[in-house]
Amino acid sequence: MDQRGRNIRTVDDVLRLLDGLFAPEADRWSSRAASWWDGFYADRTKPVPFFAAKPDESLVGYLDRGLIAGGGRALDLGCGPGRNTLQLAAWGFEVDAVDLSPTAVAWAEERAQDSGIRARFHCGDAFALAGTELPGPYDLVYDSGCFHHLPPHRRISYLTLLDQVLAPGGHFALTCFAAGAMGSELPDADLYQGSGLQGGLAYTPEALRRIFGDLEEVELRRMRDEPPQSPCFGEDFLWTALFRRPHMEG
Repeated sequence: MDQRGRNIRTVDDVLRLLDGLFAPEADRWSSRAASWWDGFYADRTKPVPFFAAKPDESLVGYLDRGLIAGGGRALDLGCGPGRNTLQLAAWGFEVDAVDLSPTAVAWAEERAQDSGIRARFHCGDAFALAGTELPGPYDLVYDSGCFHHLPPHRRISYLTLLDQVLAPGGHFALTCFAAGAMGSELPDADLYQGSGLQGGLAYTPEALRRIFGDLEEVELRRMRDEPPQSPCFGEDFLWTALFRRPHMEG
């Protein structure tokens, strides 16, 4: 847009205009959301289940069952305090981890330093950093809890990001709200009538398969509910999905 933000000229202009229809916390990777998420992560003593330094049970299961292999390069989207980042690095992945919140990134860096684990942390908009600080290709792109905070129009940006950074034959793993258990189930069009994201969008398996239809499905299931004493994080209001990018033909 021009300096007054009045003239739409590009697709990016349209996307930014639509971003403005939603509350800052819903616009997961834009600069205007940073202060909201900083406030969310500021109090580390809050009883938020995913504040605990535990990896997702699904991520641990992928490696234990041989669905993914350790090593290679991994990208942790919306890493928060770094709980999955640290697990990936411990398995030998060369990890880039990104989050919009400086507070979350600082917490993740402290955890990495305390654990003696090396990972590269980036603070900023993953859409903008792709191709520069997040160059790819990555053998694994991991997202635990970011995708369901994106407005519908930003799925376009998300799919573009995957296309840019996910290696042929690489895996994409997602954890997101499950319809019927958590999150908003309003049709996309209704979200632009002032309803907002209501804390996040809930998805059905059919919707996830349609959105990520260019990838091969490896597994899609409910996350297991893990007890407090478990070494893994797990809540059964979430889907866990693992997809694979086909190798290029020829």
